[in-house]
Amino acid sequence: MSDKVILLVEDNPDDVTLTLRALKKNNLLNEVVVARDGVDALDYLFCDGKYANRPPDQLPELILLDLKLPKVDGLEVLTRIRCDDRTRLLPVVILTSSNEQCDIISGYELGVNSYIRKPVDFEQFIEAVRQLGLYWLVLNQSPGL
Repeated sequence: MSDKVILLVEDNPDDVTLTLRALKKNNLLNEVVVARDGVDALDYLFCDGKYANRPPDQLPELILLDLKLPKVDGLEVLTRIRCDDRTRLLPVVILTSSNEQCDIISGYELGVNSYIRKPVDFEQFIEAVRQLGLYWLVLNQSPGL
């Protein structure tokens, strides 16, 4: 399971730290690539910018996507993922503090696989990450892109 890369798209350093701690606490030892804005996430996925030398066939197994991002917001990142044949089938989980109904609806309309509101309590957050990892990295059958 640890060879499956997770792309964490999150601009808040505290949320990055919490997510990485929660993954580690749940023994999810996957490599985590952190993109701190929408442009960085798209560069990683499409091998541009500082990721130009990344092998294009080595895509993440799971994308954890925040919505409120600098440069390019999460919904636009999702749109670009779903519009490209190379990435359109990648599992994307929106992991955000937004509980706005319009964000939830927009996410699903654009093809998100799951929408999870970040729990405020750290123990609940750890449990949410455990369940995410169990489902998406162990149980789920990906199309094997």
